[in-house]
Amino acid sequence: MNPINDFKADVQRNLDAISNDRDFLGLSNIWIREAIRYNYAHNFQWLGRPIIQIPQDIYAIQELVWEVKPDLIIETGIAHGGSLIMSASMLAMLDYCDAVEMGKPLNPVDSERLVLGIDIDIRSHNREAIEVHPMTHLIKMIEGSSIADDTVHQVHEIAQNYDKILIFLDSNHTHDHVLSELMSYAPLTSVGSYCVVWDTGIEDLPQDFCSDRPWDKGNNPKTAVYEYLKSTNCFKIDKSFNNKLLITAAPDGYLRRIK
Repeated sequence: MNPINDFKADVQRNLDAISNDRDFLGLSNIWIREAIRYNYAHNFQWLGRPIIQIPQDIYAIQELVWEVKPDLIIETGIAHGGSLIMSASMLAMLDYCDAVEMGKPLNPVDSERLVLGIDIDIRSHNREAIEVHPMTHLIKMIEGSSIADDTVHQVHEIAQNYDKILIFLDSNHTHDHVLSELMSYAPLTSVGSYCVVWDTGIEDLPQDFCSDRPWDKGNNPKTAVYEYLKSTNCFKIDKSFNNKLLITAAPDGYLRRIK
């Protein structure tokens, strides 16, 4: 037997077992609910910028970028910029690996890869911090509503110059907004790549848990994902991430483009 395949098979057995362990899955849901009370996801940084992500999802992003090897990552929602910086640093790592494999010197500023971030309000202190960061040469930002016609047109114009596209949706979390984002951007996802919809876990929280926000149980990213998937057969929920991560902001939100 091939030891690499043996290890992969062992991992798959782990994931299969977890998927059938209702107590373990329920415990993870309780942990997430309690962690939200303390803004747990706010506690982490990536290369100096707040990333506002759960560490398990950060690991998953790394796995996706290495698997897909995108030349364009599109992100809706910028906040403090940590996610943009992480995506850019992963693209820089891909550039480094390409240079090593080809035996050529690495010139970072010549990278053809790009992270494209969209936000309706890029606050000046966050923009300044992103623009002075060493990863800024791999980042372009668009200020405007992610579902406005002009913004969508700009993104599509940029995307047509790239072949492998990975997408993260993390702005307004209402059903209608996320569904509009999916309709606008998910089709840009490359076959074999992913459109990841963050904060689908809102649907799994108690009613009125998000009473201070315009989204809640029944009106959130997960309900938008389920509705979007009724209209297309190009995407499939990658359940392996639910079982692998357990603690995630995106249960059923890792959408793999299959055709």
